[in-house]
Amino acid sequence: MITYHLFAITLACLLDRIIGDPVNWPHPVRWIGSLIYKLEKSWNKGTSRRRKGISMLLIVLLVVGGVSLLIVCFCYLVHPLAGIVAEGILISAAIAQKSLKEAALSVYAPLKKGDMEEARLKLSYIVGRDTETLDEPEIVRGAIETVAENTSDGITAPLFWALIGGAPFALMYRAINTCDSIVGYRNEKYQEFGWASARLDDTVNWIPSRITSICMLASNQPEHMNVREAWKIVWRDAKRHPSPNSGWGEAAVAAILGIQLGGINYYKGIVSNRAKMGDPLVRLEKNHILKANTIVARTVPIFLILLWVGGMLIEMACTWG
Repeated sequence: MITYHLFAITLACLLDRIIGDPVNWPHPVRWIGSLIYKLEKSWNKGTSRRRKGISMLLIVLLVVGGVSLLIVCFCYLVHPLAGIVAEGILISAAIAQKSLKEAALSVYAPLKKGDMEEARLKLSYIVGRDTETLDEPEIVRGAIETVAENTSDGITAPLFWALIGGAPFALMYRAINTCDSIVGYRNEKYQEFGWASARLDDTVNWIPSRITSICMLASNQPEHMNVREAWKIVWRDAKRHPSPNSGWGEAAVAAILGIQLGGINYYKGIVSNRAKMGDPLVRLEKNHILKANTIVARTVPIFLILLWVGGMLIEMACTWG
């Protein structure tokens, strides 16, 4: 069965690279988001909010896992090839490599033209921080941090879970990640209700984020240092990030490019001083956005090869057993 998952994962990567997520096409993640919003609106009030948040998360996972499992099982009953194709399509909906690249380029394009207002606007679509007064280096930093963080969240982590449990696990991972992005905030409104979503998202991304960081360094030659020095920076800085996982991608990209990420952000006027990732060997420039996209483009194939190697070893071990 793992071999089927591997073929489906490879097909999913090809589909996402070629087609991506067309705006007008139906998309499972949008449906998942709608379900989360409805449950949150109904339940995130009154007492016992943590229990209600746990119930919301379980319902979302049961619905997403159950529906996707039924689809996949039915297709495999028809024919193994039909099952692989169905899984490939569903897994492609859980990853977002092309969308991530396009989001970064939407910020780069106005910067290249010198249109700062448009660049700030495009950045505001993909980050939660205030962007109205950012200069070019800060705009570039926001775009690169988004690319670095979401390499794991939006690409490699769902592929990792697809190897373990096929399309149902990939979509369930995506559901957890979507729950976290909607309710996983540490504020008065979501502190209790989003507790389970935030904790589970940290858990399911723990292994993929670290493997992703290793793959980034394995597939990209650092521009201003050797790989050993770059790895020392990653090990030094990744653990400083407030998220237990996001720092690994950000620190790796920073080390590879010789730039520094992190620093002061503002959220609705409230200052947030994030730990800094990397050493500022060169000044942040708009071309670093293109280089960040290149890092991702080189990382994903290496991650895919690693999944194939790991999957085949598991398959052989099961066969021998």
